Amino acid sequence: MCTYWSDLWFLKRSAWVFFMLSMLTTAFVAAEQISGARFAKPVDRYGHFALGRPHEYAQLVATTDRGQDVVLELPGHEVFEDLSPRMVTLTDHGAIRLLAIVSSVDQGARLVLFKLEENQLAILAQSAPIGTPNRWLNPVGVADLNDDGEAEVAAVITPHIGGTLKVYRREGARLVEIDSLPGFSNHVYGSAELELSRAVLVGGHRQLLVPDVSRKTIRAIRLTRDGLTETERCFLSVPVTGPEALGDCDIQLNSSPGSE
Repeated sequence: MCTYWSDLWFLKRSAWVFFMLSMLTTAFVAAEQISGARFAKPVDRYGHFALGRPHEYAQLVATTDRGQDVVLELPGHEVFEDLSPRMVTLTDHGAIRLLAIVSSVDQGARLVLFKLEENQLAILAQSAPIGTPNRWLNPVGVADLNDDGEAEVAAVITPHIGGTLKVYRREGARLVEIDSLPGFSNHVYGSAELELSRAVLVGGHRQLLVPDVSRKTIRAIRLTRDGLTETERCFLSVPVTGPEALGDCDIQLNSSPGSE
């Protein structure tokens, strides 16, 4: 009798262990991640070419950590008006998402976050479009700007015609604008250089380095309880044309007495 109950206990325990291992294995299998991404299938159907040719595309291709390519194709009235997808996370241990600029023939550009779900790419969240065709935006970065553990998305809207810096927070399926500030330009029309702004750490806080409309002054912007606030400036002798000036400004701000 003792042997019977002992054997029964062992079988039940073994079944429980097997079940837990199966659950862990299933979780591991389901954790396929995006490991790379690119745009494909250049098209002429929109024809704005804010970044020069051929940077309007019909397809987004994500490569997973298992070496599989997953393709999303936009409908005929939209294009990816962008150079390359940005691989981002919204939290420290969050899944990898893809941030891209999608433009439509009637509403212009908007920000879109894509996720990998059930072996397909799907929209996780998106901003409201600019509202006018041939109007573009250039992302600044994705970073936790207010130290709440979740990243915000920053972009300059219409950087060629009096740009406005906007910061968005994800709320469900929307990227909701939480504040804005005028007077910025982080892109030259027709150029493929998108790295004229960035998020940096200054004095223990994430800030945005973004050129003004002349691109001869880099403004340091912080997100506080009161919204977007300019903290400092870096002055240049010539307009910024590449990321090197941002690196110099970063060093300057972090070596100033107020950065401690």
